[in-house]
Amino acid sequence: MRALLDACVLYPTVMREMLLGAAGEGLFTPLWSERLLEEWARAAARRGPLDEVQARGEIAVARANWPKACIAPRDGDLQRLWLPDENDIHVLAAAIAGSADVIVTLNRKDFPRHTLFEEGLERAEPDGFLYQLWLDHPAALEKVAARVLARAEQIDDAPHELRKLLKKARLPRLAKALSVS
Repeated sequence: MRALLDACVLYPTVMREMLLGAAGEGLFTPLWSERLLEEWARAAARRGPLDEVQARGEIAVARANWPKACIAPRDGDLQRLWLPDENDIHVLAAAIAGSADVIVTLNRKDFPRHTLFEEGLERAEPDGFLYQLWLDHPAALEKVAARVLARAEQIDDAPHELRKLLKKARLPRLAKALSVS
């Protein structure tokens, strides 16, 4: 499965780490565009210059880990497509150019299902997307969650509870599933 990751799921950190961790386990192939990576960096920059530097480093790592993930939207698609928010047309165009199966986004209203269906695409919110991956591959997602939790504890130099960490990251269904397993 090929999934285009919208900028809103690449930043915040825990959500991104869960998604890219699942990709690292081979559960899907991530896709993005240069513009989406730049949106991630600009979102981080709003928190401060150090956050932007860190984001750009993380972007470099993502590029290195998935060198074929960066997709350039085709001009013809950019011209012919319509979405409620014209600023999101590049996301749909990149998904089409990358032969994605799904766009993972938090912006439901900006990606109407009927429009995506016409292009052979689905839309998934990150919580539902990761929850389905957990249903299909529980051990792999548990391993990813353990790594994300360990990293958060290392960064904060404090213990965290996985369920709270994932709920705060807007992944409540996954949080509940992982806390029960």
